[in-house]
Amino acid sequence: MKKIENKTVSPGKLTPKKIRIVLEILQDNYGDKTTALEFQDPFQLLVSTILSAQSTDVQVNKITRSLFRQYPNARSFLLLGQPELENKIKSIGLYKNKARNIIASCEILVEKYQGRVPDNREELTALPGVGRKTANVVLSVGFKQDAIAVDTHVFRVSNRIGLANASDPQKTELDLMKNIPQQNWSAAHHWLIWHGRTICKAQNPQCPACPIKDYCLYSRKRLKELRKIS
Repeated sequence: MKKIENKTVSPGKLTPKKIRIVLEILQDNYGDKTTALEFQDPFQLLVSTILSAQSTDVQVNKITRSLFRQYPNARSFLLLGQPELENKIKSIGLYKNKARNIIASCEILVEKYQGRVPDNREELTALPGVGRKTANVVLSVGFKQDAIAVDTHVFRVSNRIGLANASDPQKTELDLMKNIPQQNWSAAHHWLIWHGRTICKAQNPQCPACPIKDYCLYSRKRLKELRKIS
């Protein structure tokens, strides 16, 4: 068993038939779920997603509810400035780097895109502080494009289940793109996140209560070990 950031990854992949069954179960359980971040447009989603790194959506929403009311777009963020933005987001981890990247991105958005957020991955990832995961969130949630954003939940859960068998987020994304129908990429991203938050937690996953325990590679192995102990 290989461990990445203390998150156990199960070796191997499920068969195509079992993948279809797992996706159906996940859809039945989380089909109405979407992002927990609160936003009004792609710009606010971009800022919220940058802020959410090494933080929680709940904490981000506490900050952005008042922040976006006062500063709803890129131009207003430039008027706010980096020092004051740092002060407003200082309860979030890495707030100095995040404030610097957000203001730098706003400068590019205003100068190059008239304040609008570009709707393609190449231009998004050229913005300071915007990696592939953040870009895919904006494309998927903000622009309704087919994309799979691999955050820590998606990485952990998909590799545990056997929907992917990869050692890093980008390879995990490629595996998921092969194993999940394209029209379900964006939805499956949310299914995996919510499954990770409620059942397949990083520490002490709730395997006995898991709706896909009969198919998940990690769950089957773990439950077998628990039966041996008992």
